[in-house]
Amino acid sequence: MRFTLRQLHVFVIAAQQESVSRAAEALALSQSATSTSLSELERQSGCQLFDRSGKRLRLNALGRQLLPEAVALLDQAKEIERLLAGKSGFGSLDVGATLTVGNYLATLLIGNFMQRHPECRVKLQVHNTAHVVQQIAHYELDLGLIEGDCQHPDIEVQPWVEDELVVFCAPQHPLAQRREASLEELANEAWILREKGSGTRLTFDQAMRHHPASLNIRLELEHTEAIKRAVESGLGIGCISRLALRDAVRRGSLVAVETPALDLRRQFYFIWHKQKYQTAAMREFLEQCRALTAGVRRSDEIVLPSLA
Repeated sequence: MRFTLRQLHVFVIAAQQESVSRAAEALALSQSATSTSLSELERQSGCQLFDRSGKRLRLNALGRQLLPEAVALLDQAKEIERLLAGKSGFGSLDVGATLTVGNYLATLLIGNFMQRHPECRVKLQVHNTAHVVQQIAHYELDLGLIEGDCQHPDIEVQPWVEDELVVFCAPQHPLAQRREASLEELANEAWILREKGSGTRLTFDQAMRHHPASLNIRLELEHTEAIKRAVESGLGIGCISRLALRDAVRRGSLVAVETPALDLRRQFYFIWHKQKYQTAAMREFLEQCRALTAGVRRSDEIVLPSLA
């Protein structure tokens, strides 16, 4: 065999970082050692894998074809290494989640998973939908749990559980007494919304797309909890997942406002790269997620696991 697993590892990190210096930093190697490893891989195979422009590395057609195969082989090699070391169970799991899923479901799911499999090293990254999709596309994550649309041709998308957004306001707001609003009434309100690129904002914009008047968007915030605090303070009304609003409604600190004219339903999805090797940890975690939501009609009806 003309290449080593170490060379493939350097190749994958360099492809992700698009820079020898950044790859060297990620690998804790010198720039010289990183560059030599890449050069040796290309020399031994007699093929060029990158187009080089100054310090920038870009995969060429052959490099793009090799990348998923290299990632899959390295994942399998890690499992073989664990078996040879006499270790049972799972090695690692890198999960990305969008904010609603990450803050209200994924943390508890991962905690429950780690209780069952304490030997597994688990990482959770929470970003908006666009960022998680990009990370999956670049093999930086094993799995994604998202609440927005994903049309990337290289990514497998599987529905998980239905979710629904809901408009909400502070208890002292006039809409809180009626708990229902028309489109005309909504158009006269100041709004506190999620940022562009988030799945929540995409669903909201789709639901409002036929409304002729432009909305008064007072604030755009990246965090659901910040939106809830701003609405509680009387700065405007908001629209987030019923799951994220569930506890605040039970406490009475916020009030859900039904909007029959708006379709605010959406889906939570599992995503992974189509050419990603599915490790045992990935399969087990997916099974656990599906078991949690079996028979559940909507996300806010999920009974969350308690951590001892």
